[in-house]
Amino acid sequence: MQAHHLFDLSSYRHASLFPTSEPVWSALQNLKIYMNTYDYTLKIPPEIKTGSLLADPLVFFEDRLQPAAAFSIDYGDTTKGRLCVKKNGQLCDGASVIMAGAILIGSRIEIGRGTLIEGGATIKAPAILGDQTEVRQGAYLRGYCLVGDRCVVGHCTEVKHTIFLDDAKAGHFAYLGDSILGNNANLGAGTKFANLKFTSENITFTKDSHFFDTGMRKFGAILGDHAQTGCNAVTNPGTILGKRAVLMPNTTALPGYHQDNDLIR
Repeated sequence: MQAHHLFDLSSYRHASLFPTSEPVWSALQNLKIYMNTYDYTLKIPPEIKTGSLLADPLVFFEDRLQPAAAFSIDYGDTTKGRLCVKKNGQLCDGASVIMAGAILIGSRIEIGRGTLIEGGATIKAPAILGDQTEVRQGAYLRGYCLVGDRCVVGHCTEVKHTIFLDDAKAGHFAYLGDSILGNNANLGAGTKFANLKFTSENITFTKDSHFFDTGMRKFGAILGDHAQTGCNAVTNPGTILGKRAVLMPNTTALPGYHQDNDLIR
């Protein structure tokens, strides 16, 4: 089961994570090497102590962090490109904003153009945030989080060792560990992706009479393009939802592959 069965990677800037001849979960196995060798452009100045609460908001513009007091900011819809930052009346195209109260831990953090990190969010390196992405209040990115363009990591959402393709959204009270969200995938409030068996064995499953051993003890869920979960949905370790599949509210998905357009009740 390769990535092209689940995702359109034609415009995804990190498509090299998904080798065409390898199973789709190999992207998770490659993620640490990819992020450990990535060229991070955000340079955190020494006066900003990593791991400490930001006392004042910052603007990331022209490859450097600057005090936000020198700018005027209109907090429009970030994912629609409406975060508007101006200096002396001139639009600062592509400027990103880190609000006071956010916590950045470590230096390997990439922030795209027109991205917003709200107060109360905690981002632990390494982390890559794409363009026009919004990390909301109370979000916790625990490391090795790769988030695409126009994504949302929502209020009280915890993410760890996970990949968001473009326009993926985990808006409220979600947990994603060792998982992948496809383009335009959307999680209802309270969605949880379990990623470890009680027995701590490798995650395995069967598809079309073929047995797969992923070689991974921790493997949450992979959602294909436009897949969705309802509020308080839960996936067992090793769950794969095909394109446009829907996991209904208050429902637990069995592990294994669920086909394109499936409605899981």
